Amino acid sequence: MNHLEELRSKKGFICDMDGVIYHGNRLLPGVTEFVDWLHRENKSFLFLTNSSERSPRELQQKLGRMGLDVDESHFYTSALATAAFLANQSPGCTAYVIGAPGLVNALYDVGITMNDVDPDYVIAGETTGYNYETIIKAVGYVQRGARLIATNSDLTGPSEQGIIPACRALVAPIELATGKQAYYVGKPNPLMMRTGLRMLGVHSEEAAMIGDRMDTDIVAGMESGLDTVLVLSGCTSRSDVENYAYRPRHILSGVGDIPPAHV
Repeated sequence: MNHLEELRSKKGFICDMDGVIYHGNRLLPGVTEFVDWLHRENKSFLFLTNSSERSPRELQQKLGRMGLDVDESHFYTSALATAAFLANQSPGCTAYVIGAPGLVNALYDVGITMNDVDPDYVIAGETTGYNYETIIKAVGYVQRGARLIATNSDLTGPSEQGIIPACRALVAPIELATGKQAYYVGKPNPLMMRTGLRMLGVHSEEAAMIGDRMDTDIVAGMESGLDTVLVLSGCTSRSDVENYAYRPRHILSGVGDIPPAHV
């Protein structure tokens, strides 16, 4: 059995989204064929994204606008993972949130309320509404005892405008000004991967992780015991792989390389 046949025989697939399925509002080549193949072969699959901006329903609708019909149950985000982590650690806690509606709603759904006086946590995710005032407030809360949580550790992300700053770049000023390190919940944190495998209902050796980043997707898959697939359709080029001490099992130009070509 060659490498690709071995990959195709997996029961479950965990896929990153940005740089794997789409760039901004543009579907990447081969994605429709890949999703059709997942459905046709009755594979378990989950779109697992470190982006915290959108809810699963919004992600479903975003793909729908691009012509892909995927049920809402196939999405899991770092916002949901962060909410689940805090609901378990500190039920009923309060938070100052730097983030988009997807994060705020995920926190509301588990009973975490917003507090801009004396929050238990400062929670940071991706947002366009980020400014110096936000940083000053967050720094003050952390200095007064709030714990710093971040949805994901991505420094940058792909977009239609090119590479843009992501969550870790937004959290860095707060970390530097307070001397406190954030706890990062999303990939490569195994918390998120374990939840993903539970949602798929498969064991790690029966699953593959597909992503465009060595430092989140590939390391997360490798450390969680999944087969790893790096696609070159997002942030990483083939030469970038040489900068890491570990290797993906497969390097493909995009997810369109996974389904067998129809004869």
